[in-house]
Order: sequence, then C-alpha cells, then structure tokens
Amino acid sequence: MTQLYEAGGDPGGHGLQARLFELGLLVSDMDRSRAFYEAALGYRFQPHGHGAIGVARDRRLYLGVSDTGQKGFSHAAFAVADADEMDRLRARLDGAAVVHDEIDHPGFGGHAVGFADPDGNRLIFGVPSVHTVVADTTALTARLQHVVFASRDIAAMLAFYRDVVGFGLSDCVENDDGELTTFFVHCSHEHHSLAVFRASECRLDHHCFEAGDWGLIRDWADHFAALHIPLQWGPGRHGPGNNLFLFIHDPDGHWLEISAELETLTPDRKVGVWPHAERTLNSWGMALLRK
Repeated sequence: MTQLYEAGGDPGGHGLQARLFELGLLVSDMDRSRAFYEAALGYRFQPHGHGAIGVARDRRLYLGVSDTGQKGFSHAAFAVADADEMDRLRARLDGAAVVHDEIDHPGFGGHAVGFADPDGNRLIFGVPSVHTVVADTTALTARLQHVVFASRDIAAMLAFYRDVVGFGLSDCVENDDGELTTFFVHCSHEHHSLAVFRASECRLDHHCFEAGDWGLIRDWADHFAALHIPLQWGPGRHGPGNNLFLFIHDPDGHWLEISAELETLTPDRKVGVWPHAERTLNSWGMALLRK
C-alpha cells in the first residue's frame, strides 16, 4: 500500500535553501586521481592539508588519502546565501539534539558548520567566501549538482534530511510491498540536490554534474571517448527528475553522473510516488537497481 509522504521544505522558500558546493572523496592513489579529474572534469588542484582541492567552473572537489587506505566518501559541502540561513539551520540541529561543530573551511571564508547524518556521512554548510577563486578553464559546462547515498536505514535518513536539515521531499520510490526504497530531496527549485537508495550497505552511491541541455550530454560523451573513458551507463532518462544522464567511473570506481534538463519544481507540486522498477530509473532501457 502506498504511503502518504509529507513534503517538508518546499521550493517556495519555507525550508532549507542551499546548493551543493563541494564534494570530498577519499582515493587510493592521489596522483592517479588528480590526473583523472584534471583531464576528465577540468579541475585545477592546489594542495590542502593531507589532500588537494580542485576547482573548475561551478564545481569543487576535495581529494584525500586516509591513513587506513580507505577509499570512498569524505564529505559534502553545501552553500547557503547568508548568516540568517545558517542560524535557521543551527536552530533545527539544536532542536533535534544533533551534535555539530564550527569548522574552518577554505571555501566558506574559514567559517562553516559540520555534522553527520544517521549513517555517519559528513556534511558541511557555510556561506561562500567572496574571495573563492574560480579556476580559468576551458572545460565543458557541468555544475556540481547533487550527491546520492546508499543506506540500510532509509526511513531514518529521510526523517533526518527532511525534518532536521530542512530539505523538501520531491519523489519517493516504493516496492510492491509499499516499502520505501528511494527518496529524492531538494533545497532549491531543482528536483533534487540529494537522494538516498535503500541498500545492504551504507556508502556513497554517486555524485552528479548538471550540464544544462541534451547537446552537452553528447559533448561530454565525446570528451570522455577522446580520453578513452568508457560510459558505464547511459545515455538514458530517469523517471524521478526526468533528467537525461550518463555515468562513468573514476579510477577508484566512484560513480560520476553527467545530467541534463533536470526537472524544475513549482510551488504546488505534490510528492511523487514511483514503483521500484527498471523503467523508473531509466525509461529508455536498462537500469541498475540498487540492492
């Protein structure tokens, strides 16, 4: 039986207003990963702590190497407009007794708030510094747009991101038993800035860049082909979000998505409920159903 889902924050401005600003990854070989992201995504890197920060137009990436050699997710940083938005976020975190700390982050003028979601994924929020330098690059257009996690406890993740952090719920996916298997949440007019799939382990699923239009999907595919980077999935079209997509892997197997024409939300839009089926993930053909 289909559940009734509360939307929470909405595109009219009553919830969190933010955008994905930076993604952090842990990699197994710094030199190899830097070379890949410089060639594939146009990043220009500078050393930062035990890692490096790469900047290109409308996207930032942190690469780090863990002491244990672990590879995977480091953090996701979201930018908000002003101190008032930060105060509202702190109040919601305090109201839910979520431990958070003031941290030094170079993209936010040294001041940001950090905390973890129920799965331990590190989140950072701040107001971007006016001195943030954008690399001069001829790389193709692709704005860092969303991040997706896999989780064993998707209900707890939905409650946290919607009811505590303040994201608005756009769409849900349910299996034949009416169980929640995926949710998509937004913090702007775009369909989603974050999503979570139910899976047997907690991990980063992928991060995504919005190219803008279908022609740029073609251009990105040609760009990857010139670098001998094979497409792992797509081109295709997602159901939730209605966006066109293609996926590649980085050297550590992290999934990267290039997207185009993501749905723009209207204030009166209702939460959509989709079936857990291949056609929901890709109306054009083959899909990769998470387990």
